[in-house]
Amino acid sequence: MQVSLLMKQQQLVKKTSLSIWGWGSLGIVLFLITFGPFAIFYFAFYILCFVGGGFVVTLLFGKNNSETYLERCEHSYLPPTSFGITKCIEEMKQESKPIKIDRRLTGAYIIDEPLQQVIQFSLRDYVQYWYYTLSDDESFLLEIRQALQNALIQFSSRTKEVDWQPYFTTRLVDDFTTHLRVFRKAQQRITEKEDQITDGAEDLVNTFFEVEVETEKRVCRDLVCTSPKDEEGFLRDLCEVLLYLLLPPGDFQNKIMRYFVREILARGILLPLINQLSDPDYINQYFIWMIRDSICNYEAFMNIIKVSDKVGELEAVRDKAAEELQYLRSLDTAGDDINTIKNQINSLLFVKKVCDSRILRLQSGKEIDTVKLAANFGKLCTVPLDTILINNVALQFFMDYMQQMGGQAHLFFWMTVEGYRVTAQQQLEVLLSLQKDGRHQTTETKGLLKSAAVGIYDQYLSEKASPRVDIDDTLVAKLEEKLNNEDPTPEIFDEIQRKVYDMMLRDERFYPSFRLHVLYVRMLAELDMLKDPSFRGSDDGEGESFNGSPTGSINLSLDDLLNVPADESIQLHAYISDTVYADYDPYTVAGVCNDHGKTYALYAISVRRRTPNGDEVWKTYRRYSDFHDFHMRITEQFENLGSMLKLPGKKTFNNMDRDFLEKRKNDLNAYLQLLLTPEVMKYYPALIHCVYDFLENKAYSKGKGEIARKDPPLIQKTYVDPKHCRVAAQVEDNVEDNVPLKIMLLLMDEIFDLKERNQWLRRNIKNLLQQLIRAMHGYTINKKIVDHVDWMTSPEQVADAVKRFRDAFWPNGILAETVPRRDNAIRMRTRIAGKTKLLGMMPDELKHILGAETTRKGILRVFEMFQHTQLNKRMVYVFLEGFLETLFPANEFPELFKKLHSPSKQMQRYKQRLQSTQAPSLQKR
Repeated sequence: MQVSLLMKQQQLVKKTSLSIWGWGSLGIVLFLITFGPFAIFYFAFYILCFVGGGFVVTLLFGKNNSETYLERCEHSYLPPTSFGITKCIEEMKQESKPIKIDRRLTGAYIIDEPLQQVIQFSLRDYVQYWYYTLSDDESFLLEIRQALQNALIQFSSRTKEVDWQPYFTTRLVDDFTTHLRVFRKAQQRITEKEDQITDGAEDLVNTFFEVEVETEKRVCRDLVCTSPKDEEGFLRDLCEVLLYLLLPPGDFQNKIMRYFVREILARGILLPLINQLSDPDYINQYFIWMIRDSICNYEAFMNIIKVSDKVGELEAVRDKAAEELQYLRSLDTAGDDINTIKNQINSLLFVKKVCDSRILRLQSGKEIDTVKLAANFGKLCTVPLDTILINNVALQFFMDYMQQMGGQAHLFFWMTVEGYRVTAQQQLEVLLSLQKDGRHQTTETKGLLKSAAVGIYDQYLSEKASPRVDIDDTLVAKLEEKLNNEDPTPEIFDEIQRKVYDMMLRDERFYPSFRLHVLYVRMLAELDMLKDPSFRGSDDGEGESFNGSPTGSINLSLDDLLNVPADESIQLHAYISDTVYADYDPYTVAGVCNDHGKTYALYAISVRRRTPNGDEVWKTYRRYSDFHDFHMRITEQFENLGSMLKLPGKKTFNNMDRDFLEKRKNDLNAYLQLLLTPEVMKYYPALIHCVYDFLENKAYSKGKGEIARKDPPLIQKTYVDPKHCRVAAQVEDNVEDNVPLKIMLLLMDEIFDLKERNQWLRRNIKNLLQQLIRAMHGYTINKKIVDHVDWMTSPEQVADAVKRFRDAFWPNGILAETVPRRDNAIRMRTRIAGKTKLLGMMPDELKHILGAETTRKGILRVFEMFQHTQLNKRMVYVFLEGFLETLFPANEFPELFKKLHSPSKQMQRYKQRLQSTQAPSLQKR
């Protein structure tokens, strides 16, 4: 039943679908017949127009309703809109007004002109080259220029309000000496760590900043000097502070312009300038330029080679010597030139050999302490006691020894009596002259002398004296009786003084033991009677001797020479006679001549040459410069002679004085007699020909070696365009007001380490400096210092400095390219040249006062201090900080620098050490 129903429904559906399709097809056919085949397109177009019209009507109706609704909301709920944007748009539409630039900066045209050029070049090379790719509007550039000018104007007005004399005469010197003291202490600390194997340069830098924290106690500049990233951050912060102080508030609040100006100052100007000033090679070249007029001394050059502990320096010199040797050997010469070339080749071979030996010693670890080796050698030069007592350098070592042995009272008594005798003689001579003039001060003068004599007796000879001079009681009683009953005389202490001298000379505790002590060896080194060892011998470096002596002795003394058999076949005898010829002054020992306006002394030498065939006698005449040239020749050829023969020193002023000529004549005679001893001639067979050539009766031809007369050929010449615990706080009160004395004493204290040495020597040096300044009219020197500071800060000098800065950064108006780093070998040879010139320019008088070894170490310490970039940066930043603290005294720059340097790792470690040391004491409380 259900199946039949389903079948009927299906049949009905089929009939219905057929009817729908039928009627639909019929309708389409009729429509096409009636309206044509394009009717369907018209119909679709009508429908589309109907739908589009309805959409447009709806949109217009909605817009009107929305505007009406928004107006109701604006007046009912929202606050009124700002007119800022509208006003800004209106101003932008208006024409921009031109910015007027006033070119006046400092009030001095000679300064303003180069400054304007520096500003123009800075904007052109750091801003314009990229700004014009974004915009052609000039207003932004003009605003930056105006901001820079405002800063410079404020900076100029502040500098005019500052008194720069204290900065240049006190702060600058104090900062430098503090830096030198920190470096010296760092070197001492490194020396104490000799058993540790570390990187020398890196360890020195780390130790330096450790000592800086301990010295300054408030700041440490290790991050700024060792980390480029932290250095740039420090300069940015510092420039931003300076812009805050120098710019008007409106310009400073403009962040974009402020950041531009900050970057130009920090990275475009300050950072390159500091990097250049901190470069050791630049400093070395500048040193050489500053002392370019001084002659490079061959002896100083060889001393530098022998004491150099840098393998790189020695290798650079050796390679240059090898290069020069190759060139000289390639020359095709004949005649007189071949002798000159042979001498140059021999000199270069000697230099090369010394370098090779020194390198071998450093690489093998065979470095020898000269003093220790000499102390154990056993045979040293003998310096008599009377010579020690009158030589300042020798006396300080003997004084230290006597203090160790408890005999200082004897030495001080002898020295005090010497001073008393000189003073008493002077006072009595003055008293005698006054009596001749009819004026009498006898009682007062004798009273002063008697009180001085009694004071000496009480201090050294009385029962209350501590320490007391141990002398025969009979002599003391005799002296006491004279003091009570007689007027004092200069000779009143002579008998006791002789006894004290004999005691120091013969007592085994004093002078005899001093000759066996290490202080005696150090004294010889300071007197330049003990040279540093040179490394000679076989090529493998096993043979060692001092000064290249084939006997291996430390110094060729007279005792050594007396043991050498003499050759009696040929002998030379010569002395400077008192006979004067021609139109010389008959009352002098030497003729004073005038040649083309130049005055000089001429010495007459009587010579006798004894041979198996008879004697030859003649006279010859020589100047002091001839003696000096001859001395340089023989000491260059026979190196040991330099330690034995001492030519009288030069004198710049009053060298034609009669007394001086007499003394020089005697000294030159002693020089000749020592040189002509048969023992010396036997020891140096080739020396006889040089001496005979010098004494021959003919015009002397100066033939000093090329290396001795000019710069060593192996050093390439360089040309440079010259384009808080403070040390000063420890200066004595009586020195503080004397600016020249304070400056010289501060520098000598730190350069030559005087405070760590015998205080007697330091007092003598201070007294000598005081006398020198007094003789040169101290008030005049003070005035000259003030005038020099005024000259340094004058518009002309400031303009010159700005021009040098401009020409250095923008030569010919073009930004200078980064200078390529010079070859390392050239840098090393420049270091050798700088040390040689510094050591060679030191006057002999300074060596006589301080000692040769102390002078050499002090000069080389200063030079070594400038060979580390990080330490040079530290000094530059210290100078910059002092400059800003002086320029802005009311702005608390010390506290600012303390905060800027607070991230220092060394400072953090120092604070931790302080806390760890203070913690136990706090716990006990």
